[in-house]
Amino acid sequence: MQLTEEQILSLAPDEPSRKSGKGLANAAKWVSAGVNGMAMWGECQGSGAKPYQTQVDLSNIAFKCSCPSRKFPCKHGLGLLLLHARQQGFFTGQAAPDWVTEWLEKRTKREEKKAETAARPVDEAAQAKRKESREQQVEDGLEELLRWMKDIVRNGILHMPEKAPAFFADMAKRMIDAKSPGLAGMVRQLGSIGFFREDWQSRFMDQLCRMYLVATGFRHRNDLPEGLAEDVRTWIGFTQNQEELKSQSGVTDIWTVLGKQTLEEDNLLVERNWLFGTQTQQYALVLQFSVRGQGLAFSLSAGMQVQAELVFFPSARPLRAVIRQQQSTRAQAPYTAFGGWMQVAESVAAVCEGLPFDGDRPFIVEKLRPVQWNGQWWLCDGQNRLARIREGFRHLFTLLAISGGEPLDMAVLGREHAFEPLGIWARGQYHHLTN
Repeated sequence: MQLTEEQILSLAPDEPSRKSGKGLANAAKWVSAGVNGMAMWGECQGSGAKPYQTQVDLSNIAFKCSCPSRKFPCKHGLGLLLLHARQQGFFTGQAAPDWVTEWLEKRTKREEKKAETAARPVDEAAQAKRKESREQQVEDGLEELLRWMKDIVRNGILHMPEKAPAFFADMAKRMIDAKSPGLAGMVRQLGSIGFFREDWQSRFMDQLCRMYLVATGFRHRNDLPEGLAEDVRTWIGFTQNQEELKSQSGVTDIWTVLGKQTLEEDNLLVERNWLFGTQTQQYALVLQFSVRGQGLAFSLSAGMQVQAELVFFPSARPLRAVIRQQQSTRAQAPYTAFGGWMQVAESVAAVCEGLPFDGDRPFIVEKLRPVQWNGQWWLCDGQNRLARIREGFRHLFTLLAISGGEPLDMAVLGREHAFEPLGIWARGQYHHLTN
């Protein structure tokens, strides 16, 4: 898989790793280095007598290193990839050493074991009983949540800014107890709305209505279309077995990684990868979860293109997907962009028609330029229509520096009136604006 230096550095867990990785992209630091169709490996001489053994699974960019670092990938893995990007001639094409082949075999066996576990017969009676118990707990919690929401509307929202944080935190905890973590997150978002903004009332009511749609949708789930019912369950917090999904056929395409967002929640790394299928023109969200230091199943970098088969979760408007299989590709497939904000609005309206409580979605829009108006920053399209840049966007000056104020094709993430730039195409290269 051919990665640019920028894409490799975007895999770094933090800035110190990025800086150290650059320092190790030097042939003098490595005792040996090799590559074949399956893996890349090298021995990096550290402070000890024995060099660190570093290896990369090229089928999905997975890392392993004998160094004591708990970061993933470590500086040695980054340095090895950077060295290959700069000096491919330094790498031998010989057979991989035993410590590399053993690691690859273990990874293969682990995947086979997962497949065997997924193929085992399921105790359907016990599964149905657990499902019934969980749904009853959710129902009980929804009754309390709906009463809480109706009290807010009945009493008016004028005094919401005066509410103590516990007003929202206590209800969020109640949703956790009711096995509804998705709704708990929505309650927390309701309480985190900036109550000193001029438009806080509309934001508050928008979130409250979305919660009401999800809660009442679950109560009437048996009357909903199958895809929409699955969306309701997902927003409540029900999960789906990803191994079962992977047993289904998916959508094969050359996917462009538009952006990657990594968050850490209670020592759990949550990685959101936003993809665009260059042939199917379909957008996708690939979520990955890992405990700090253990790594992810797939390492994706903003701007890279991968040939992969994605299986989408059941939905009225499918977006989230899992990677069923992934292959290396040198293809540089073109992308298709929306002509302006009017086309984006039409697409959003079509999604909301079938999924009224939808969240953020990515879009590629042509010829956008950042402009300042009325004390805020906006993205202006070729027809001089504006969409606001989402508050808290941290890479505004990078965007201004790359674009120079000129209209360029851009990948954005959002819904309705506010969007966050994910990346921008300039001078034939994609520059990501996320981390």
